Amino acid sequence: MSHMLEIEGLTKRFGDITAVDDVSFNVDRGEVLGFLGPNGAGKTTAMRMVAGFLPPTAGRAVVCGFDVTRNPIDVKRRIGYLPEGAPLYEDMTPLELLSFVADMRGISGRAQREAIARAAVQINIESVLRQTIGTLSKGFKRRVGIAQALLHDPEVLILDEPTDGLDPNQKFEVRALINEMAPQKAIIISTHLLEEVDEVCTRAIIISKGSIVADGTPEELAGRSSYHNAVRIRVRHDQIDACRACIEGVAEISRVEIVTDRDGSACLVAVSADRKVILGVVSTRIRDGGIVIEEIRVERGRLDEVFRNITTGDYEVR
Repeated sequence: MSHMLEIEGLTKRFGDITAVDDVSFNVDRGEVLGFLGPNGAGKTTAMRMVAGFLPPTAGRAVVCGFDVTRNPIDVKRRIGYLPEGAPLYEDMTPLELLSFVADMRGISGRAQREAIARAAVQINIESVLRQTIGTLSKGFKRRVGIAQALLHDPEVLILDEPTDGLDPNQKFEVRALINEMAPQKAIIISTHLLEEVDEVCTRAIIISKGSIVADGTPEELAGRSSYHNAVRIRVRHDQIDACRACIEGVAEISRVEIVTDRDGSACLVAVSADRKVILGVVSTRIRDGGIVIEEIRVERGRLDEVFRNITTGDYEVR
C-alpha cells in the first residue's frame, strides 16, 4: 500500500541559498507529523512545495498517488493547506470567504451549505460568520484560515502554525479537533510549540538548515534527552539539603539539581548518569536517610533540550 504522502529528495534553492536540502519522508493515514525547526530552517518552504505553491528545484512530492508537479489539480483536491499567517480577504465575511473557497473547489448548492456549516461548527466560528474578517481578532482569523483548509474534507492536511495567536481554550479546541480527525487523515503540523508535539503528534521531524536532523516519535526523541529517567523529588523545605546529600554520591547519578516547581516550591532533580532507571536506588537512599518523600516521579525527557542540541550543537545528545 502506498503512503498518503511521499517526499523524495525535495530540494529548493533560491540562487546560491539552499532553503530545503534533499528532504525525504513519508506520512501514512492516521499519522500526525510534527514538522519542527528554528526560524529559517526551511519548514515553511517545504510545506509550500508539498502544497504545490512553490516548484521544487529537485526531488518530488506525491500526494495520494499524484505528483504535485505533474498533477497539481488532483493534488489540490486531496490536500487542505493552512499557510503561514493565514492570509485572508479582510473585506469579506467568513461566510463569503468560505463560499468563495467552496466555489473554487467546485462545491455548490446544498453540498456547499453543508460543508460551510460543518467547518463553522468544527472550528467554532458560527458567531462571527457574518462579521467582516478585518474586524476579527487574530485568534478568530486563524480559525477562519483553518476552516477553509477543512472545507472540502481533505485526505491530507498541512497546517503551518495552526494555533498561532489562539488563547489556551482555543488551542485546546483546535488540538482536540486534530486528534478527532487524525485516524482518517495524514496530517502535518509545522510548529515551534513543543507542547503541541506532545499533545497531538504521533511522530516528529526536526529540520535544521534545510535538512532533516531527527525523525521519531515524541517518546523516542525525549529518550535522547539527558533528563530521560531523571527523578524529580519533593520533600519538606527544611530537608532539601539533607536529601541532596543523601543522593549526590550515588554512582548511577550524574548530578543533582535544585529547581523551582510551578507553584514556587523547591524540588530536587536527580539526573541519571546513563539514562537508565534510577527510581529504585534514589527512593531507597532517601528513605534510608530518614527523609519523608512528599512526591517522587520519573521524567521521560525534555524535548526542548533535545531540540536545542540538535539545532545548535551546543552539547552532545547521546
